[in-house]
Amino acid sequence: MTDPSSPSLTGPPVPAGGAWAGLQVPRSAWLTMAAHCLRAYPEEGCGLLVGVPGTGEVRRVVPTANVAASARVYTVDPRAHLRTERAAEAEGLAVVGVFHSHTHTEAYPSATDVQQAPDPEWHYVLVSLRQELPTVRSYRIRQGEVVEEPVVVTEHVREPGR
Repeated sequence: MTDPSSPSLTGPPVPAGGAWAGLQVPRSAWLTMAAHCLRAYPEEGCGLLVGVPGTGEVRRVVPTANVAASARVYTVDPRAHLRTERAAEAEGLAVVGVFHSHTHTEAYPSATDVQQAPDPEWHYVLVSLRQELPTVRSYRIRQGEVVEEPVVVTEHVREPGR
């Protein structure tokens, strides 16, 4: 998926039993991630994914400051992280991942990204700004192993309980 204004709305089929193995992102969140990373350029942009724990369903993204202020690494503002966690919990949601940009490389976790991956249950979304249009990919990182997961962009945010 390379065009943030018209991402693919298709993806792999849902496995038997209805369990989703991947990330579902509302179009509005997709566009917010891409726009935030473009605005942060030449530094890396970053933010948090808020969603339903254990499902891969993202309800919204929260762009944050990159307190590392770097084109090579990112650090999510810890105060913004705490505020986001508290707000998500109040809604019955959770921080389910993080996104950040790679300004000059592909959308694949660097050795630093893998080393610093804080939670094996999180989704790690990379936005590459190497090409004219951002490329967005998502990964799971567990014990140093990087596994790409499918990303499906949905038209709307699902309402709680649906």
